[in-house]
Amino acid sequence: MKLQLAFSNDQNEIEISEEWIQQLEELLQIAGQSENISSGEVTLTFVDDKSIHQLNKQYRGIDTPTDVLSFAMQDSGFEETEIFYEDDFEFDEVTTMLGDVVISVTTAKRQSEEYGHSLQREIGFLFVHGFLHLIGYDHQDEQSEKEMFNKQEQILLEAGLTR
Repeated sequence: MKLQLAFSNDQNEIEISEEWIQQLEELLQIAGQSENISSGEVTLTFVDDKSIHQLNKQYRGIDTPTDVLSFAMQDSGFEETEIFYEDDFEFDEVTTMLGDVVISVTTAKRQSEEYGHSLQREIGFLFVHGFLHLIGYDHQDEQSEKEMFNKQEQILLEAGLTR
């Protein structure tokens, strides 16, 4: 079994090539291996700044666009409502939904230009960042930020996405 990537492109600013999707699938496998996660599904959605701005405001209370958002499905936070299904609903025991990653290609393009690397590398960086959030990593303090960013760079390096 391997990690699965489902994606949708909900923006018209930048063409998302099949090559990019293949590279993101490879990044997902490398990231999963590095964290001993061999199965599950991640949904990736490409949006523009307007869409991610709305999501950021709605779900995080921050009234500005951002580069990437992650919505983990495996979190069981204190205030989350438990979902009950009817008895005849059958779960797919094989595939666990890890969560959703949403990337603003508008912001990714701007950041790639600011940092002086390719848009492909920036989108890869944001995707790995989002994936690590889905599996529990965070960067609330300097130590956890350093650990998370080191993991990201190692995964990107292994995939050949260097600066």
